[in-house]
Amino acid sequence: MSKYIGRICALTFAATMAVSATAWAQSQSQVDPAAVSEGLKAIFRYNSGTRDAADKLNANTVMLVTGTIGGTYVQIGADLASVLDDGNELRIVPIVGRGSVQSIADILFLKGVDLGVVRSDTLGYLEKTGYASNIKRQLTYVTKLYNEEMHVVAPKAIRSLAELDGRTVSVGLPNGGTFITAQIVFERLGIKPSFVFIEQRVAYDMLRNGEIDAVVAVQGRPSKFFTTANDERLHFLPVDYTKSLRTDYLPAQLTSDDYPWLIEKGRVVDTIAASAVLAAYNSAPGTDRYRNLERFVEAFFGKIGRLQQPPFHPKWKEVALTAPVPGWERFRPAQDWLNRNASVASVPGRLKEQFEQFLAGRRESASLDADALFRDFMQWRDKQERKR
Repeated sequence: MSKYIGRICALTFAATMAVSATAWAQSQSQVDPAAVSEGLKAIFRYNSGTRDAADKLNANTVMLVTGTIGGTYVQIGADLASVLDDGNELRIVPIVGRGSVQSIADILFLKGVDLGVVRSDTLGYLEKTGYASNIKRQLTYVTKLYNEEMHVVAPKAIRSLAELDGRTVSVGLPNGGTFITAQIVFERLGIKPSFVFIEQRVAYDMLRNGEIDAVVAVQGRPSKFFTTANDERLHFLPVDYTKSLRTDYLPAQLTSDDYPWLIEKGRVVDTIAASAVLAAYNSAPGTDRYRNLERFVEAFFGKIGRLQQPPFHPKWKEVALTAPVPGWERFRPAQDWLNRNASVASVPGRLKEQFEQFLAGRRESASLDADALFRDFMQWRDKQERKR
């Protein structure tokens, strides 16, 4: 009898503890997850057998192909999702891509991809080399984003770009935009390295081990990858802004503030920059794809000021919504938004105000050389940002 009484007591105790645990959990959890999570709502509705949730999610979703891991495009995609995605009226789904060339192909052919970040010189290269014809008519652009600087990392024993002639240089994967930019730049400068196509992280390790002679990456500064590169045997090589590069590129600089491990404190490295563009397929008005992009534009342009504030990528400060992309046609709803909001869109972040401040102190002494003036402005702007 005592054995049965003991078992009954044990079961009673276990049941009491279970009820107590449930009551405690309920007292601690005051929020129903389904009340705040659109994802949970969608899952619950899926169990009911209806397609309403699926149809709504697809109708409001924009798929954005970005770039490779460690690049600026991935961070830009994450920023857009963070600011614009409300989980209901608009859903932004960034996709890790394989570079500018592949992104163009994905926009044109991959089902579900609505937008992509591509580099402006890539389209020109594809047309000039005969790989594509009238490709700019098949695409449209939402906005020019920012400038992407060319980073060339090599051992300190190599002092100039010209010394890479005949040497082994990694230019990223063959589907990326870095390969295109590197090929254009080296060809115009008359330098003939031996290109290898290796993913950036692997290439950097090979460079440190002496297996290759340099790594090229065209990314918006500060490149998250190179901010942590701390091998004192390596440095950035300068890229001179020669006349042959001026039709497609802009002068730019890398600073020690951006890359303290690769540039001596207080010094800068001259380089060139290419434009990044937010591109879309030139879809017909009235289609679902067109309506999704229209919804995206309204949200994106209306919140550009938020993206230009911390903690988002510093490159957002360079975005001027009104900036044209020569040879491209802008997405019609994007142009309509700019026409309706001319006073808001006319100021590209703080750059216009900063440039006017810069000129105010140099109207008498500033060089008339546009390239030198631009470099002076970038140095002045970096100093102002550090003060802030």
